[in-house]
Amino acid sequence: MSGTFSTVNRSAATLTKNRTDGSITPISGMCVTCVDGCIGMCEIGKSAYRGHEVIYPQPFGVITTASEKNYPVDYSHFNIMGTAVGAVGIEPDSDKAIFPNVNLEVHFGHDQGIKFRYPWIIPGIGSTDVAKNNWEGLAIGSALSGTGLTIGENVVGMDPQSVIRNHRVVDTQDLKRRVKLYQDYQVDGWGAIIVQANVEDTRLGVQEYAIGELGVEIVELKWGQGAKDIGGEVKIKSLKKAQMLHERGYVVLPDPTDPNVISAFERGSFKEFERHSRVGMVNEEDFAKRVEQLRKAGARYVFLKTGAYRPTDLARAVLYAAKYGIDLLTVDGAGGGTGMSPWRMMNEWGVPTVELHSLLYQYARRLDERGLKVPALALAGGFTFEDQIYKGLALGAPYVKLIGMARGPIAAAMVGKTIGNSIDNQELPVYVERFGNTRDEVFVTSGELRKKLGDSEFERLPTGAVGLYTYYERLAQGLRQLLAGSRKFGVEYISRDDIAALTREAADISGIQYLMDVDKQEVDEILNG
Repeated sequence: MSGTFSTVNRSAATLTKNRTDGSITPISGMCVTCVDGCIGMCEIGKSAYRGHEVIYPQPFGVITTASEKNYPVDYSHFNIMGTAVGAVGIEPDSDKAIFPNVNLEVHFGHDQGIKFRYPWIIPGIGSTDVAKNNWEGLAIGSALSGTGLTIGENVVGMDPQSVIRNHRVVDTQDLKRRVKLYQDYQVDGWGAIIVQANVEDTRLGVQEYAIGELGVEIVELKWGQGAKDIGGEVKIKSLKKAQMLHERGYVVLPDPTDPNVISAFERGSFKEFERHSRVGMVNEEDFAKRVEQLRKAGARYVFLKTGAYRPTDLARAVLYAAKYGIDLLTVDGAGGGTGMSPWRMMNEWGVPTVELHSLLYQYARRLDERGLKVPALALAGGFTFEDQIYKGLALGAPYVKLIGMARGPIAAAMVGKTIGNSIDNQELPVYVERFGNTRDEVFVTSGELRKKLGDSEFERLPTGAVGLYTYYERLAQGLRQLLAGSRKFGVEYISRDDIAALTREAADISGIQYLMDVDKQEVDEILNG
């Protein structure tokens, strides 16, 4: 590992780079020789002419972004432990204890009434273009897979077709579409569609509308996320839309009603407005009151999501969730992100994933030992593959029931959509064409989906949904294999001793045993027997 954890002053995320490749000052990220006459390719140089625009990753609307900081400890610093002995959750018979028989189903909630086929969830995709433009794939793919999908913040406020009277929403197009797409493809009650709310959403009555008008049973309060410690933000290219959002109460920069700003925009001095959400102000009394309001409005389940804030805030989240009967608490570690979080903030703010999740486990255990009922927990912050899912479930066992993923599912949906368009246009690249030229040939789950949906329905299925479904199928099979190798034939049997820390530092942070200390007592008993 290099002496610095961060990449400074240049990144593909901000479309910046250094003039020199090798001679870079590690602290500032500047070229060792900064030359008068350089056009300004680095982040400092670009900031000299585009200013605050360079705070954000680019190009907006067609990307997802996450930190490139190389944290001292991450989930790769743990390994999964396998065994050659016995089986848990199934008869220890070589003909029965096979990986296809591993059960990945998860049931949770105050009445155990929420059921997922797989132990993961998309924990919040909101008003960004990349979410809206890929929603068909995300919603339908999640519903067919029987997993959870959370509609994130600001969807109603950003929708020009929302009808708002007396500062409360009475009708929408975008939120209605998003919920219905999931509901139309949900199978036998597996999975769930969840509607999240921030300050602006709460003021607009978005969750009450979703419960009363759209049949949503699960709502989520939001304290933040792992990518940033401010409210959500997007870029707006239309003056008219910027003015609409200003009128609806959002923080819009620069002020789209200022005549000087309007003139500058029309001259082309800048091409995008920024829309920002307000930060919440957490206190126990208001939290308890809001939970009760949502239950009275008809919410069957109430979730809470929090981010990479300092440990005291995490302690509040765990305590309030236990005290007021929250059905799922999602904790999102620093470095994640799906939208347009400020780039330096995304890299340099917050408690990193392993540290945050380790603290979460400690706090949950303390409340459990006091006799409080700990809610189901979900971990988020950079998870993409089955080995990471396993490790997250193990690190937080027995309290963690789900892993939150967003960038991975978005990528799968985007690729599926792109391949579908390429098939339609007969422009498949060679890399994909080697598998065939039709969706049946390219997507390995086509036969399974045809059988499940029927030929005509399968043909209408967006390929973004096929892409997400197929990605999930891979994760499920990979997770079953890992579980079978540990002789655990259900996710509920995963325990903390199913993983080992590869370094003393990882062991100290997580409380997971250092690899060379694993099974010491049992080894002595075997060798001395």
